[in-house]
Amino acid sequence: MDVKLLEALFPEDLAWQDFAGCRGIDQDLFFPERGASTRKAKAICAACEVRTECLDYAIRQGERFGIWGGLSERERRRIRRQRNLVAKATKAS
Repeated sequence: MDVKLLEALFPEDLAWQDFAGCRGIDQDLFFPERGASTRKAKAICAACEVRTECLDYAIRQGERFGIWGGLSERERRRIRRQRNLVAKATKAS
């Protein structure tokens, strides 16, 4: 397939996923039932070399479920809120 066509179809570089610590691990671990422990998933993320890229991706995409970059949806929501406040403050000044 033509590289330019691929760039048009998939504009975001997702090559970081090839280096993800969760690659090949049961994904159910990262999407636990409500109230289930996230400790194992977060431990895998903590040792992952692309944790930052994963977290940034999840925040940009508005991922609402699962552990991404070592954080739950509630934790990511807090970051989104903080970033929005900073963006509004920057626009205002």
